[in-house]
Amino acid sequence: MKTVVNDTFWNRYKELVRTGMIPYQWKVLNDDIDIKIEKERNDASIPSEKSHAIENFKIAAGRTKGEHYGWVFQDSDVYKWLEAAAYTLKNHWDDDLKKITDEVVDLIADAQEKSGYLNTYFTIMEPDHKYKRLGESHELYCAGHFIEAAVAYHQATGSKKALDIAIKLADHIDASFGPEDGKIHGCDGHEEVEIGLMRLYHLTGEKRYLKLSEYFLLQRGQDPDFFKRQFREDTGKPAIGGLYNAPLTYFQIHAPILEQDSAEGHAVRLVYMCTALADVAASTGNKDLEAVCRKIWRNIVDKRMFITGGIGSTVNGESFTLDYDLPNDTMYCETCASIGLIFFARQMLRLSADGEFGDVMERALYNTALAGMALDGKHFFYVNPLEVVPEKSEKDPTKSHVKVVRPDWLGCACCPPNLARLIASVEDYVYSESGKDILVNLFIKSEMVREYEDGEVTVRIDADYPRSGKVQIHVDNSTKEAVRIGVRVPGWCDKAGGKIVAGNGESTIEDCAVVAEKGFWYTECSTGATDIELELDMTPRRWYASPLVSEDVNKVSIARGPQVFCAEGVDNGDNLHLLMLPKYAALKCSWQDELLEGVEVIEADGLRTVAAREGGLYRTTKAETSEPAKIKMIPYYAWANRGRNEMRVWLNEKE
Repeated sequence: MKTVVNDTFWNRYKELVRTGMIPYQWKVLNDDIDIKIEKERNDASIPSEKSHAIENFKIAAGRTKGEHYGWVFQDSDVYKWLEAAAYTLKNHWDDDLKKITDEVVDLIADAQEKSGYLNTYFTIMEPDHKYKRLGESHELYCAGHFIEAAVAYHQATGSKKALDIAIKLADHIDASFGPEDGKIHGCDGHEEVEIGLMRLYHLTGEKRYLKLSEYFLLQRGQDPDFFKRQFREDTGKPAIGGLYNAPLTYFQIHAPILEQDSAEGHAVRLVYMCTALADVAASTGNKDLEAVCRKIWRNIVDKRMFITGGIGSTVNGESFTLDYDLPNDTMYCETCASIGLIFFARQMLRLSADGEFGDVMERALYNTALAGMALDGKHFFYVNPLEVVPEKSEKDPTKSHVKVVRPDWLGCACCPPNLARLIASVEDYVYSESGKDILVNLFIKSEMVREYEDGEVTVRIDADYPRSGKVQIHVDNSTKEAVRIGVRVPGWCDKAGGKIVAGNGESTIEDCAVVAEKGFWYTECSTGATDIELELDMTPRRWYASPLVSEDVNKVSIARGPQVFCAEGVDNGDNLHLLMLPKYAALKCSWQDELLEGVEVIEADGLRTVAAREGGLYRTTKAETSEPAKIKMIPYYAWANRGRNEMRVWLNEKE
């Protein structure tokens, strides 16, 4: 399946990655740019003087001398950058960029040890303590990210060298871990190698990588004392101080994986685990693993996901907490976590064609993921709040992680290159295969070609989405048999219609033989051309949280299509908590080209509480009155691009 995106909205972002993010991040990784690197929260242990990521590889390769600087997982910043560059080269060849990436591959090859081991921190600082502190070392996590990058780079450029490094690394890991005597019976503290091994398996067909990925997943929770036992027995320096005190849930080792049924612990780790779990289940047909995926998915979507597609309710451990605990101003909603949720949703579509997976993928993509980057591609959020008051972020130590504007770079810089690789490969999420069926998951203007034994099917999407809800899909089928095309009908859309034009004439979707199954409309496309037109109602709508979400009782949020909207102080003044949106106020929508690179704006006639200053801090009667106020809202992804100001997604509702 080959896909090319030619979408106005997404091509701007893809071009921003190519011309802005990749060159900018390359300079950051080389410490060749004068920027301020901020700690993602108030924590003296966070390294934030520089990146040093490329220099770490040069030291490990013996090209220069020095000590490792930065987080123990710093290598992954380079790997994710390389993966983003690979996708960019695949879509837009650039000899200059190819020269740089080849040099990076050469550097990584020089840093790899003869055994196949690859990790700059342990090669430089702790060569005798490899794999001895897996709860904190991130050795396998970094390995997984390199394997992912190498597969992408090989597919984009044909580079055998990158793939050879990855195979050598994977074979070393396979020789070191497993159930056999003499091997380490454990797993990494941060899931990721499982994803990399599966990508290598899909490319090479080598079943050892599939089996090893499955082993790492099934090993979780089998020996809950494994990480702490390693911490007690190893005499090396702590790589990340204090992780040995983390609860078992933080690592998803609180129970054997087949017994886990809720989203627990560090949010990114959890969704990376589930991404691999769904991939292995889809690749092997293992129904037990599939059942675990479905249970955790239901817990996330039904009880632990923010309306923006964010996940992770607390800064403490960057973790899930409990059902319906979704605070708006102290949550975490890490950019990487929403990216991981998108990965998870994509793999769930391999298990079954269920439109809900596409709904969640779309929600996270158009809201929290994109909000992780400024419109200039050079400033980034680690945390994506739903409510911000600048003074509270600056003076309340419990909210130090809630930034008011996006920093130039972060001490823990996992999110910027992760977002770059997602955007650069967004075409991989538009379509998917379900047996012989082709699924249209996202409405991004694009062209996809899928080959069959007796021909090929081309699907072209023409859309200006999400600005417009009109989606035209043209199908050319050169095979001898009809092929089913499944088009996702978003769960947020109450009114959807359209028509189909085939060789036997035109008919409305209501009149023709469209089969509705789990959020998809299926059309049998015979040999020749078929046109499918989908009309989605993009009228702005009010959304309410379950009353079990205490923070959002008597509040309302506004969304148009997949995009959640928010109010900013720059448009509405300070003290946004005093705004009230009447329940039946009209929501007026307009496109503004000159604002924030072009956005839809929603306006409404609302009210603002006028707080009487007399009467003291506490009163026996409500002395407040209200006055008319114009409420203006913008898409959530575009907030914090106009300086320091308040922001709020959930507004008070006036009956």
